[in-house]
Formats: sequence, C-alpha cells, structure tokens
Amino acid sequence: MIKVDASKLGREIDYSHYAKEVAQINESIEKRTGAGNDFLGWANYPLTYDKEEFGRILKAAKEIRDNYEVLVVCGIGGSYLGARAAIEAINGLHHQDKVEIIWFGQTFAASYVSQVLKYLEGKNFAINVISKSGTTTETALAFRLVRDLLIKKVGPEKAAKAIYATTDKEKGALLGLAKKYGYERFVLPSDVGGRYSVYTAVGLLPMAVAGIDIQAFMDGAEEARKAYSTDEINEAYKYAIIRHQLYKEGLPVEMFVSYEPRFVQLGEWWKQLFGESEGKDHTGLLPDSATFTTDLHSLGQFIQEGSPVLFETILQVTSPEEDVVIPHDEDNLDGLNYLEGKTLDYVSKKACDGTVDAHVEVGKVPNVLLHIDSMGAKELGHLMYFFMRACAMSCYLNGVNPFNQPGVEVYKKNMFHLLGKPGY
Repeated sequence: MIKVDASKLGREIDYSHYAKEVAQINESIEKRTGAGNDFLGWANYPLTYDKEEFGRILKAAKEIRDNYEVLVVCGIGGSYLGARAAIEAINGLHHQDKVEIIWFGQTFAASYVSQVLKYLEGKNFAINVISKSGTTTETALAFRLVRDLLIKKVGPEKAAKAIYATTDKEKGALLGLAKKYGYERFVLPSDVGGRYSVYTAVGLLPMAVAGIDIQAFMDGAEEARKAYSTDEINEAYKYAIIRHQLYKEGLPVEMFVSYEPRFVQLGEWWKQLFGESEGKDHTGLLPDSATFTTDLHSLGQFIQEGSPVLFETILQVTSPEEDVVIPHDEDNLDGLNYLEGKTLDYVSKKACDGTVDAHVEVGKVPNVLLHIDSMGAKELGHLMYFFMRACAMSCYLNGVNPFNQPGVEVYKKNMFHLLGKPGY
C-alpha cells in the first residue's frame, strides 16, 4: 500500500549492501532480543490486541457520542499526538461531527488553559485522561483543573461516570485514582511506549469518539505488520536505509512534507516518533516538517538555495477523498481561465511535481516520495505502522535504542528543582 519512490534522490542506493544487517535487525525485532526489547509490544499489537477491551472501547465511544457534546483528551506527547494526527488526517480540519474533541494537558500556557476551562463551563463534556504514570506534570495539572470543573458542574457521582482513564494495568497514580473513584479504565500496555501507542486505547478511544472506523484502522495496521515483518528489504526498510544513507552522507535534517493542512499533526506525530527514538548519543537525523505549497512561501527559498543540510520526504496521496473543480470566470481578471474544468487536486499535484524537480534538479536537495492510494482509516493504520517499523530499523542501523528517552528527563529534573518539588 506504501510505495517508496527513490528516483528523485540524485544518487543510487545499494540496498543489497544492507541486506544481511537488515535481516539480523528484523530478527531481533521479531524475537525481542535488541536494545529496548521490553518496549517491543507494539510490533505485534495489531495481531495480539485485547479484543474484549476493543469492544469496551467501542461501547464507551458510543456512550460518549450519545451523551456528551465534547470529549476533553488530557495527554501529552505520545498520549495525544497519535490520536490527534489520525482524527485530523481522516476527518479533516472542518469536519462537522456531533462530538468536539479538545486537546488538553499538553501545555502549561496559562492563557490556553484558562480559555479552555471557560469554554467548557457552558458545555456538557466527558474526559479521557491518558497517562501511564498519572504524574506527568502537564497532564496531571490539566486533569486536576478540568476534573474540578466537571465536579462543580455535575457533582462527584456524575463526574466519575464521565471520566475515562487510560493508564498502566497494574501501577501508577492514575490507576489508583481511577480505582478509588470508579472511572472506567483502559490499558496502556507496559511494553508499549507512548510514541508507539496509537493502536492501543490511547489512540483508539478518541478516534472512535470522533466517528472513525477503528476496526479498519487496526486492519490496516495488521496488513502493514505482515508486509514489513520480513527479513527482506521491504518498503519500510527501504525507507530506513535511504534515511540512514543520506545521514551518513552528511545530511543531518529530514523534512517531512505534505500538501494537505490536515496532515500537519501527522507531521507532529512523525517528528516525535523519529526525534525521540533516534536522537541519542549525539547522533540521529533532526526531523522537521512543512506543509506545501503554504510553506514554500516561507521556507522555499532556504530549501532551494540555503545551507545544504536537508533532504525531503514527500507524502503523496493518489486519490483525494474530496475535490473541487475550478469554474469559468467571464472577466478572467485573475488570468486563471486556463485552469477551468481542472481540479484543485490536479493543480496541487502539478505544484508538487514542479517543486520536486526544482529542489532536486536545481537545488540538489534529495527527495524521497512516499505514495499512498488514499487516506481512510485503513490506509492511515497501515501508514503509521510503516513509519514505526522504519523508525525501529533506522535506530538500530544507527546503533541506538529506539524505545527509551533518557534526555527528556533532564528538563523535568531542572523544572522540579526550580518549582521546589520535594526531593529535587
């Protein structure tokens, strides 16, 4: 379903040179023998996921859709990026769904938090709080605030029925809170890290509330698992090899590019996946993202003629779910009648073709194109697994653990010390 097009790299990649190493790494993923193997639960999760819990997710989503105007999702990083990316990629930015999703707990910004709380005062809302530990500061603070508001609005008993906790199965502060007050609980598996968790309840419950077919999403992920869990150099591993080769050749930045504003959050999810997985031991590509043609009017000059530090990964959707035909205009003062009868998707694809040629042929910026037929639930489920598998392979090719994030803890310790938290 994903086709990796390397014809615009400006060089040949000798995939056979990596064949033995790729086979060994794939075996270590399958047998869970590599670094960070205690967080490889995602690799087979599209096959082994808890079907009973999946049914409860569907039931809870229906209850929320039937009884509430808004679902407030409290989470940060992998606890919200996957769900948000999926909902916007599939539903778009102006989808007229019956339930509004509000993302909360991903910032300390006082103005944002205050405005959300004021907005919720007049809304009938439920809460999905997502945290493995329950002590992630941004999320815990936001949950405290929004839970307090909910209790004041409807009372403690009704509030408890409107709160859904996604957390560790056996330990953690959020688990204790959920047990004490009787919140319905869903599991973030202990062997799945946040940035790999979109196929768990972390991603599935908000997606189901947004009206997305999560069974199709899981079917796409399972299709991808079968396709990319092989010793051969499949499309996911081809992409990983290209990234690794360009990095070794002195290009330290990868820019993920789409031509759809609805994929902005997909780019944010992609940046966390690769940045947090690969950026260790003073190695790894810096993941960046842009939306063309919009960002060509801000970054285009740098990409074309600036410092030669990057390559581009272009996501192309072959068949759009919606399109617009350009009409005839009698005055033609804008000079656009030469486009009448054509579609905006046609114009967008020609803009992409022209940009790729300009960047590659003139700017000497390597481009790798990822082609996907369409962007429904099944296709996105496939695509996200493609990226996860490629990310694991990329990290192991670089000799780093794909599943830890030791550097993230440094800022937290400094912040806790400055805030006067006991023990810091």
